[in-house]
Amino acid sequence: MAYGFLFSFRGEGPARAALKVAGVAILAAIAFATGGPWLLWAALLASAVGDAFLAGKPERWLLPGMAAFFLAHVFYVIVFWQMGQGGAGGWPVKAAQAALVLGGAAYIFWLSPSLGKMRVPVIVYGAVILMMGAAALELPFANWLVALGALMFIASDALLANELFHRPAGEAARKLPSIALWFLYFFGQAAITLGVTGLPV
Repeated sequence: MAYGFLFSFRGEGPARAALKVAGVAILAAIAFATGGPWLLWAALLASAVGDAFLAGKPERWLLPGMAAFFLAHVFYVIVFWQMGQGGAGGWPVKAAQAALVLGGAAYIFWLSPSLGKMRVPVIVYGAVILMMGAAALELPFANWLVALGALMFIASDALLANELFHRPAGEAARKLPSIALWFLYFFGQAAITLGVTGLPV
């Protein structure tokens, strides 16, 4: 809450970086302490590393930050596949997956003219996060919280991409989008953590 309302739209600084990293690091500690699968807390730790990179200057630390989150999404895909054995199926799920993937691809295509040298990394990253979302949609209905968290995570990244690549150069971070993308991201990660570990909501 402190990071979202007080720091998410501010410039770089050690207090901002520490607070940002602490949020998901705490979720990783909860996942570990409650006996969650190692891939879950590994995904959360990788996300915390990504948060540390993205707390710095984007032009310097964006690629390593994306690499850390790419690894987190790979871990999530494996976790969701393992959880989804005998999970949801049928045309409604396939339709939702198709809508997610096509919508994500269309969004990346829309961003493409603004991506420059980041075009290939963004496409690769977009593919893995959409795969993560599709795997979450395949889960049994009892795991709805995990699917909701995955979709919130994707929405936060869509907002972040817009802020990074579509905002006019030199313009300061905008307050409302910064707050929105942080809460979508953090509570999305929290929903995944609670859903996978089975902790009470």
